[in-house]
Amino acid sequence: MKSDMVLIAFLLSWILTIGQELTNSQLQQLDKITTQDVPKSAPGVATGIVRNGKIIYTNYAGYANLKDSIQIGKSSRFNMASNGKQFTAFAILMLEENRKLSLEDDFRKYLPNLYKNIQEPIKIKHLLNHSSGIRDVYDLWSLQGYTWWKQQFSNTDAMKLLAKQKDFNFKVGTKHSYSNSNYILLTQVIEKVTGKTFVEYTNQMFADLGMPNTSFVNDYKNIAAPIAKSYFNFNTWKTYEWTCNIHGDGNLFSTLEDQLQWEKLLQTKNSKVFSKEILAKSQELIANTNIENYGYGVEFGKHKDEKYRFHGGSTGAWKAITARFNSGDFAIVTMINSGKIDPMMQTLQMADVLLDKTTTKETFPIVPAKIGAKVSNEDILGIYRAKSGYIMKFEQREGNIYMIRSGRNDIKLLREADNIFYQWNDAAFKQEFTRNEDGIMQITAYYPSVKPFTLTKIESDLSTFDFTALNGSFQNSETNVSFTIKNIEKENYEIIMGEDTMKGLLLTENEMLVDGYNLFFEKDNNGNIHEILVTSGRIHNVRFVRKK
Repeated sequence: MKSDMVLIAFLLSWILTIGQELTNSQLQQLDKITTQDVPKSAPGVATGIVRNGKIIYTNYAGYANLKDSIQIGKSSRFNMASNGKQFTAFAILMLEENRKLSLEDDFRKYLPNLYKNIQEPIKIKHLLNHSSGIRDVYDLWSLQGYTWWKQQFSNTDAMKLLAKQKDFNFKVGTKHSYSNSNYILLTQVIEKVTGKTFVEYTNQMFADLGMPNTSFVNDYKNIAAPIAKSYFNFNTWKTYEWTCNIHGDGNLFSTLEDQLQWEKLLQTKNSKVFSKEILAKSQELIANTNIENYGYGVEFGKHKDEKYRFHGGSTGAWKAITARFNSGDFAIVTMINSGKIDPMMQTLQMADVLLDKTTTKETFPIVPAKIGAKVSNEDILGIYRAKSGYIMKFEQREGNIYMIRSGRNDIKLLREADNIFYQWNDAAFKQEFTRNEDGIMQITAYYPSVKPFTLTKIESDLSTFDFTALNGSFQNSETNVSFTIKNIEKENYEIIMGEDTMKGLLLTENEMLVDGYNLFFEKDNNGNIHEILVTSGRIHNVRFVRKK
């Protein structure tokens, strides 16, 4: 009898666990993660989890509208930003399945007036996985001095600027470099093929997907309510008017409920409208390409050795993350309207709960393993660069070493050992100076909260360089942007671009760093510099020709 009761109790416990999918401990942990960055009377978050085709968790916290004290709920519509790319890609897959186009088509089959000077095929698949080399339109606008999301730009405006581009970031199909321009171009392909506006075509797609409260926005004046308004916090919460009409690469407004419906379809492949094949294909890498980290509006990565597919979106204070984990067959969607929440961090914390990895922490050294050979102050002086392009400069002032980084105060370093220094006001931030296998000085920085990172000294002899050779004005015909360079002292320059005055630092005889831009140039046989190639973020080698 006692054994029967134990068995019944076990079965009831098992049934309850299966029914609710999550233990009480997991629910408590998820609730805590959801609300950890949502203070009282603040904007917040909508988040949910789908596992094995079932919604097993949802939570809403914070306000959609502070002025009217409206809380975030099932009907709150967030801007999903670049998370919308997966649906633009799905729209393309629909046309491919219906044999209206091929991913192997040169997209100029449908938009023949673009890039006539580019001889290589620019295939639709190259747009989908960002291997086209086409420059990012937002970074081009930034070069022109625009804060794009404060403008009333449209896809037509984007196409006008993109049509003026004569050069690409790299040869088509050779590498992956994220560019929103690719997905704006895809909207134009869809419109040419279907004879409908992109919004009309995708609205029908969303209806067929069972997502009635989801749509791309091509007119900011007609965004369907209720909107979870976005808020930044600079001592107080402030919202702003959303006026951008660019869509297809982002500008997708949706509810958590609709996004979870999409995740259910992807997991079950059970749809009366869409085939199992197209739903499965949307989550794969693109065939016949060498890109292994990006597919149909979806990135591929690892978190704590677990493979997952994901995409993030960020527009102003709106941010969204979708993460789909192979292990456990679950997906998490997080949407926020607060400038103070990191949805990616939160989503991965939630994934750790389901993966039972909350106690698994990435370990890395926080101090050098040993003291190395002594380095002198003179050995250290100079400019160092990481593989990412991040720059540190070390100067000597009155016998002390100072570390100089863009956007931060200059910091005095104190010597701890023969080749180890630390920041005077933060002893945990240590710098280890060693020489690499080529004998070049390098610095490895250690801090408890980040992985050690290494920068290598830029070795360049500027003793014979004519610092005035760069003086003058340069212009780019594709963007109609010009700037003027003036040497101030040795490797230090002043650059004036429109109303902005910036500092330039000559790194080598062929490269200068100007804020977030890298300027590359070559002298001719007479020592003259006729053009400068500008690189920053998602635009590479934008050609500026000397005016005078």
